[in-house]
Amino acid sequence: MLSLIQRVSSASVSVDGEVVGAIGPGLLALVGVEPGDGEAQVARMAERLLGYRVFADEAGRMNRSLADTGGGLLLVSQFTLAADTRSGMRPSFTSAAPPDDAERTFNGLVAVCRARHAAGVETGRFGAHMVVSLVNDGPVTFLLRP
Repeated sequence: MLSLIQRVSSASVSVDGEVVGAIGPGLLALVGVEPGDGEAQVARMAERLLGYRVFADEAGRMNRSLADTGGGLLLVSQFTLAADTRSGMRPSFTSAAPPDDAERTFNGLVAVCRARHAAGVETGRFGAHMVVSLVNDGPVTFLLRP
């Protein structure tokens, strides 16, 4: 499981011109599910998403987490993150989990994050063509693995 997280001032995701998820200050997480990802990876990724310290403290240092700030979390499934890009000029998606497995695992991550983060968790729509809009704050972007 991979999550490309971005600290944002705001972010939203639309499907067919309709906003299906939006947050103010917080984290946008683009999530790729790989074969074999299960409950252990979901639990660890949820812990990292909510606890990773990317927000400034009083001294301006990245010392505060999403759990500390109470910001929003926007989770967007993105199978292309799991692509194998090591050779050739076209990505291979054999390193991404099959759609049914990926959807089940992604939904598990959403459920765990919602249970642990009362400040709010929004999502895109699994498998849909989504338009993601964001204002990256910093810019601050990290690739997380469980």
